[in-house]
Amino acid sequence: MPKKGNDVLTYEAADVQVLEGLEAVRRRPGMYVGGTDLRGLHHLVYEVVDNSIDEALAGACDEIEVVIHKDRSVTVRDNGRGIPTAPHPEKKISTLQLVMTTLHAGAKFGGGGYKVSGGLHGVGVSAVNALSEWLEVVVDNPRDGLRYRQRYERGVPVTPVETLGKTDRRGTTVTFRFDPTIFKDVDYQFDILAQRMREMAFVTRGVTIRLIDERPADFPRRMTFYFEGGVLSFVRYLNRNREPLHPPVYVEKEVDGIGVEVAIQYTDSYTESVYPFANTIHTVDGGTHLTGLRAALTRTINDYARKAGLLKEKDPNFSGDDVREGLTAVVSVKHPDPQFESQTKVKLMNAEVKAIVESVVAEVFMEFLERDSASARKIVEKCLTSSRARAAARQARDLVIRKSVLESTTLPGKLADCSERDPKRTELFIVEGDSAGGSAKQGRDRHFQAILPLRGKILNTERASINKVLSSKEIQAIISALGTGIGDQFNLEGLRYNRVILMCDADVDGAHIRTLLLTFFYRYMQPLIEEGHLYIAQPPLYRIATSKQVFYAYSEEEKEQILKKLDGDKVTIQRYKGLGEMNPEQLWETTMDPARRTLLQVTVEDAAEADRIFTMLMGDAVLPRRRFIQTHAKEVQNLDV
Repeated sequence: MPKKGNDVLTYEAADVQVLEGLEAVRRRPGMYVGGTDLRGLHHLVYEVVDNSIDEALAGACDEIEVVIHKDRSVTVRDNGRGIPTAPHPEKKISTLQLVMTTLHAGAKFGGGGYKVSGGLHGVGVSAVNALSEWLEVVVDNPRDGLRYRQRYERGVPVTPVETLGKTDRRGTTVTFRFDPTIFKDVDYQFDILAQRMREMAFVTRGVTIRLIDERPADFPRRMTFYFEGGVLSFVRYLNRNREPLHPPVYVEKEVDGIGVEVAIQYTDSYTESVYPFANTIHTVDGGTHLTGLRAALTRTINDYARKAGLLKEKDPNFSGDDVREGLTAVVSVKHPDPQFESQTKVKLMNAEVKAIVESVVAEVFMEFLERDSASARKIVEKCLTSSRARAAARQARDLVIRKSVLESTTLPGKLADCSERDPKRTELFIVEGDSAGGSAKQGRDRHFQAILPLRGKILNTERASINKVLSSKEIQAIISALGTGIGDQFNLEGLRYNRVILMCDADVDGAHIRTLLLTFFYRYMQPLIEEGHLYIAQPPLYRIATSKQVFYAYSEEEKEQILKKLDGDKVTIQRYKGLGEMNPEQLWETTMDPARRTLLQVTVEDAAEADRIFTMLMGDAVLPRRRFIQTHAKEVQNLDV
């Protein structure tokens, strides 16, 4: 029974708070934009651009411009119909002010203003307003030929809706500056925004999207995106560094008011690259449209292989994993009433979409296989190769994956484990070479830090099948040490270390080894990255010592700054060629001590761009990699092409 008086269990009516207006958004920004980190900051831009994309889906807009200004404010401008400015019949205030300051106010609930849209909750632009230091909206209203403006500060109107005069333009212009008291120590990244604008242009055919960054001192960065081919162009873009097995398969169809657009192409790669969209929103966690696509491909390929005699009666059917290896696909659905898992729209939940997508894809893909027998045979042979590789890997799976920490105490012999048994408090350093591993073992805190030294460069998993991956002793050691399994059997609950830290030499070979490791983790343990468990250590390049002080420099620029400060002092400069040259004490105080070290957390802000980069840098195609190296020659002067 709860105690009375001053006890912490006291719960009175006065304890219940009612948050007025947009205060709820400012108190709990993560509920509305996904957080206050880099992802949440960029989500502000996405929410405003989504409204312009909705105008494009309604056929009222074909140009969108996004500008990042020098003061870190952002302008999003379109040539749509403009937010209505007339008084709202119920609320008796300007509809513009209602939309900008009220949660769940919008034209996308009843379907009158928009047949299909990405914004559905009436939360997006009002949430951006609430989380902005200031926001100004200008509407060129084609209904009366007048221009209107209103300004807000932290979601509160500071001016009325003003009439600025006549205009020949049409559309809405929103300029806002994020609130630095909420979004701290973050700034917009042009490449992240560019990738999102590119995706939107792919799935919204015929719309021109311009992205301009005015922050560079010399000249603005500009990119323009326009794709007439829609998702078909998207698949070709994704596969430009791969070897396709056949021409892309494309279908666009409307069933019961739901639009389905799909492009499919198999390549010689060993990974799956599938991107689902719902009403132009990239649903990164998939949903029923992705489930329908995968089910259709698995069923259709099995049916064709049986019918063509490529699968014998005694042969088992291809599994979903067999069918998805080497697959590149984009599935885009446009639904008048989509149900998303959350405000950030990461997963589509409409049950009817699965059957519609599965039916549309199965019909078109079977027609393609029957029409183009040469391409069909290549696809089936790809699935056969995948199936055989998985069968050959079963023994390795038994040895590596199924022997979790609970089932076996066997861990890699080279692993120097820690004494702490609570995974939330532990960390694993994956170290390049026995020499560096020795220093790390001596310098670490044995209570919570484990060391796993690797010998040489691990297998390039971008070019290897699953059985080759599992036969690699170095990769076996990593999998056994982590305890999670890999691929479709990955289970984050088995993770033995909260932080997995890659610690490589600060030279070209170290960068290569780090890239090989990142490729493995991205392809086979991606949830480890997505949940924030993978880090990169930052060892120093130089040790600069005077008679009284020691400094460490992590870059050439930092070294020069330190030397300027020590001008006139006698200094000794030591250049570290590798971690093995650092004694245990130096390695601890510069790279391993949680109180003094710097760690880079590995994130995947955009899966499509990450997939493209890994394919280009680590895949079989040489020409794209050479072009990349030549383009970035100053950064890779010592790299052997």
